[in-house]
Amino acid sequence: MIVLAKSRQFTFETIGIVHSCYKDKFAIPRQARLVTASTASIELIPPYNDIEITRGLEDFSHLWLSFIFHRHVDKGWNTTVKPPRLDGKQRFGVLATRASFRPNPIGLSLVELDSIEQQGGKLFIHVKGADLLDQTPIIDIKPYVPYTDSIPGAKGGFTDQVKEQKLKVYFSQEAEKDCEKAILKYPQIREFIEQLLSLDHRAYYYKKIDKNYSTRVYDYDLKWTIDEHEVNVISLKLC
Repeated sequence: MIVLAKSRQFTFETIGIVHSCYKDKFAIPRQARLVTASTASIELIPPYNDIEITRGLEDFSHLWLSFIFHRHVDKGWNTTVKPPRLDGKQRFGVLATRASFRPNPIGLSLVELDSIEQQGGKLFIHVKGADLLDQTPIIDIKPYVPYTDSIPGAKGGFTDQVKEQKLKVYFSQEAEKDCEKAILKYPQIREFIEQLLSLDHRAYYYKKIDKNYSTRVYDYDLKWTIDEHEVNVISLKLC
């Protein structure tokens, strides 16, 4: 909805709220679809929870989600940033990155559509591979269209310089037992943890520091350590 076009001010309606496996910002993957075992649901809110709004959407395999970086709304923006994949050694203009501190705190994620479900008066779009924090506001959903959205041979800028190095993930005996219990509720949780922690989430200035890490995923407090190129999962306890 345009409020004052001449003054370049716009107002957007939140059409849905994300219910995500990521309860903390820390350790969320840097891009969508890096952790394919992650799950999320978009609860469409009134008046956008009419099933007719999704008619035909189930025929698409993937969706573009436009969302608000709601934790950054009042924190301003930066002209240049240091992409973490380059170990903080180079600066790029914020518009050449997907950093969250932007002139307008709007993000874009490509996710896999799992299913569309009605529960009473509520309407949910279940997706896989999301990189969204729990309670993220969604402002638009569009289908991914392969014949235009897929561009073979496209250049990736500075991202072409970096090869994704994955860490080996090991589970302690305690963590193995914890996963056995958690799998009864979340069958994909062990695969999710392996995919998530194999990505090096640390900021460049932490990479040479041995320390314990933790974050909240699903209903659990996940704890682990990193030693050289290995991750050791310590435990997975109910919050």
